[in-house]
Amino acid sequence: MADKENLHVLSVLVEDGSGVLGRIMGLFSRRGYSIQSVSAAQTEEPGISRMTIVAQCTEDTLEQIDKQLSKLIPVKEVTLLDELNSVRREHVLVKAGSSEDTRRGLIDVANLFQAKVVDVGQENLMLELTGQPRTIDAFIRLVKPYGIQKLVRTGITALERG
Repeated sequence: MADKENLHVLSVLVEDGSGVLGRIMGLFSRRGYSIQSVSAAQTEEPGISRMTIVAQCTEDTLEQIDKQLSKLIPVKEVTLLDELNSVRREHVLVKAGSSEDTRRGLIDVANLFQAKVVDVGQENLMLELTGQPRTIDAFIRLVKPYGIQKLVRTGITALERG
């Protein structure tokens, strides 16, 4: 995982429209900014979507990203979400296990984290968990010895407090 000291979470409100995600990602790509994850979906307001972008960069680069995003026409608002002023969550699905013998251990790990078993195969389980990114990291570390076959993470979604 990237150096957490340089990870910054941006909440970007944009007008819905064709190519908006591409334009914003193009801005990052053209300037060589490192994106760790992007999550985008409609908000409570019709015609407006929220993008949660996790970027790895310095404070100076973060300031440039903010200024450049704010200049784009479909962008309505850019907010930096630090750990104190926001609630951050991530979702993970993990298919793990290699035999019936590993099921008990995987179920114990799932119970420890209050994860859900969402699918049962002949030799594996699919587990689902939503939580803080560090909780997801810990969950994956404990599942790993049971043999992770496939894994997908959503990336961070976040909203400012208050």
